[in-house]
Amino acid sequence: MILSWSKKLIPGLVFAILFSALHFGVWALANRALPLISVKPAVNGFAYSGYRGNQSPLDGQHPSTSELAEDLDLMSKHTKHIRMYSSLDLNETIPLAARRNMKVIAGAWIDTDGAKNTREVSALLEKLENYSNIDRVIVGNESLLRNDLPTEALIKYLDFVREHSTVPVSTAEPWHVWLKHPELVKHVDYIAVHLLPYHEGVPVEGAVQYTIERYNQLMAAFPRKKIVITEVGWPSRGPSIGASVASEVNQARFIREFLARNSIEDLDFYLMEAFDQPWKVALEGWAGAYWGMYNADRHQKYSLQGAVPPNTRWIAKATWSTVLAFIPMMFIAWRFKHWGIGGVLSMAILFQACITTLTIAWNLPGDYYYTLRDFVVLIGLILAIALTSMVLMIYAAEFSEVMFKPQWRRLFKRATPLPANEELFVSIHLACYNEPPDMVIATIDSLRNLNYTLYEVIVVDNNTKDEAKWKPLEAYMATMPENFHFYHLPSWPGFKAGALNFALDKTHPDAQVVGVVDADYVVTTDWLSDMVPHFLETQVAVVQAPQAHREWENQFFHRMCNWEFEGFFRIGMHHRHERNALIQHGTMTLIRRESLQTLGGWSEWCICEDTELGLRLLENKMELRYIDETFGRGLTPANFKALKSQRNRWAFGAMQILKHHMPKLLGKSTLDFSQRYHFLTGWFGWFGEALQLIFTLGSVLWTIAMLVFPKHFSLPVVVMIVPILCFLAIKAFLGPVLYRKTMHCSWTDIFGASLASLGLSHAIARGIIGGLTHKAGVFVVTNKTKGKLSNWQLIDPIKEELLILILLILSGSAMLYARGFSNLDAQLWVSMLALQSLPYWSAVACQWISEKR
Repeated sequence: MILSWSKKLIPGLVFAILFSALHFGVWALANRALPLISVKPAVNGFAYSGYRGNQSPLDGQHPSTSELAEDLDLMSKHTKHIRMYSSLDLNETIPLAARRNMKVIAGAWIDTDGAKNTREVSALLEKLENYSNIDRVIVGNESLLRNDLPTEALIKYLDFVREHSTVPVSTAEPWHVWLKHPELVKHVDYIAVHLLPYHEGVPVEGAVQYTIERYNQLMAAFPRKKIVITEVGWPSRGPSIGASVASEVNQARFIREFLARNSIEDLDFYLMEAFDQPWKVALEGWAGAYWGMYNADRHQKYSLQGAVPPNTRWIAKATWSTVLAFIPMMFIAWRFKHWGIGGVLSMAILFQACITTLTIAWNLPGDYYYTLRDFVVLIGLILAIALTSMVLMIYAAEFSEVMFKPQWRRLFKRATPLPANEELFVSIHLACYNEPPDMVIATIDSLRNLNYTLYEVIVVDNNTKDEAKWKPLEAYMATMPENFHFYHLPSWPGFKAGALNFALDKTHPDAQVVGVVDADYVVTTDWLSDMVPHFLETQVAVVQAPQAHREWENQFFHRMCNWEFEGFFRIGMHHRHERNALIQHGTMTLIRRESLQTLGGWSEWCICEDTELGLRLLENKMELRYIDETFGRGLTPANFKALKSQRNRWAFGAMQILKHHMPKLLGKSTLDFSQRYHFLTGWFGWFGEALQLIFTLGSVLWTIAMLVFPKHFSLPVVVMIVPILCFLAIKAFLGPVLYRKTMHCSWTDIFGASLASLGLSHAIARGIIGGLTHKAGVFVVTNKTKGKLSNWQLIDPIKEELLILILLILSGSAMLYARGFSNLDAQLWVSMLALQSLPYWSAVACQWISEKR
């Protein structure tokens, strides 16, 4: 027994090992260390703020004396100079630096608060009197850049400090501010300049040269003033600005190349900065937290020697994503081996991609300094990725089986017709409401021409008020044989299910099979003769054929409807039928009468009574069979509005069914695992549409927040894009591939079907959300006849899609305008918005095509 199980497990184990090794190898290849120039670990000076990850001067949370001492010990390994920004904070730093023979540039923070500025200056002068290791002073840090005060006011502060100082005095500004305000130079002893090419959109490969050029530009403009670079550096995280990309490897590259260049130039500089400062996100945006050589936990982020990996935490991420997927990989290789190596590989690749995405998202707090708000957003992001991953894996299972499985195990064909004296009595029910009489009469005529002896036809017209619609039917049915019956119900509850239940009550006592056909279907003569014999097997409760269309070839919108609908019957129905988990649809279906009556008939509380009945039959341990041959054809929806209405109703009804049957789908019932799986996950693709709608609205709101509060709202854009990209990519790629595999249609028709599918996304999402939030729905008959529409009526069916599309366009345009058209992060974000807009563009296109004459 153990040996037998070992033989079964070994192939799966071998596959999982090989796949895991390949996955880890891809991580290693993507994160291979990049060779950079090595330099001596000596730095002229550091800009220093001593706050740790959980500390902030904005909240009055300051580092302790021991923490300041620890920082100085770390910095002393590289330098003997530090620069500080305020004289009111971190007062112990200067004496602690003196004990370590470190020189300090003392600072006074100058902003819009005049009283606080006075205290800063007083504290600065007091420190000058008490500490001999202060070798320079800076009054104001980018005060003019921020427009905190006019130049004249800043000059007054500078002149006052210079009168009382024995060391050189300056103010710190970016290079262009000095060039803009040359009068400022007369009131300083040296120029304290910030050279931060990242903020100017300079690519890292040219950033050091750009820094030196700006330094030389200042030297040429002010040749008699000493220049001290009081901030120079590159962030390890942050939004891309033009060609500037923030990353750890780019930070290491810039610092190393700058230090190497300094050995030639011999500059007086202070690296921006010694330690990451998470609190600066509130003031400077999320790049402000990541300028340190050390992170907030005082671990050095990069070395000044040797190769540098792009992601220092890649091994942990690769290990976790590999380990978490290992056992499922074994299961995939074992459970789906009969699908062939292609099926197993496609399942494994997509599953590993989902696990890797979740692992990366889970590790974001280790890569970024997260606030409580960020954690809330992250939890929502992880949940969204998890839900999206479930949708993707459901698509993957269908794709892998249909694409790679050698043959279907449950494949039924036409049966041999029975002799007339052995036929089972069939009662055919046709329910109609407010339908064009000519269309219904064509269906009745096709039923009269069946090559079958023992059957009846019951036509029930319920709730049609217009006599011009039902009176011609009554008159025509009076000319039919005696086995054709007509009933008009002026006021009848239960929608279509109510009419079918009425027909069931009127059914001939000898009828053994009930057939249901829609009012627009023209059936073939062999429908009953070739299908009914399947009921000789007592476990069979339903035998159904696919729905199909007629009169669709000559109008592109009708072609779109036909091929979009065809995919379900050529792909999804086979996938479900293989495990006796069929979706029963409401036309071209035959049902054992005894089973139907035993279960109490059609459910009038549900607007998808056909699918609901099928699930109840499965719960009663019956078999549902699917014969993939066309026995009847109906009309396509008349226009896009009708198509949307139909799909919205199906989505709403699907949620009614899930809510009602959830106890049996999850709890104790006769349903097997495969049946539970298909009915729990079969509509997950539609859940994906609802999820996409939530993503889209959330993206618009987040865009507005980023525009209005740019320092408070921002996220690693690429990670947010991944789930949506994956979902859209699966829909865009897998669907057409399966179409080419299973159906004989042109690429033009595949494009049309894909366009229709995308255009229906919003209607489905509305149906899913409505079905989850409401109990009762309204059965809306799908319009099959086209009428002339006014200009407003042309727009009315897509007004919600148009509104969302306009919001997406405005959001994307505003983001590019605000952040710059060359900003990479803005480009990525707008690309995501553009992808999210595809369903809404498709809806507009579908509406236009459907009304094109």
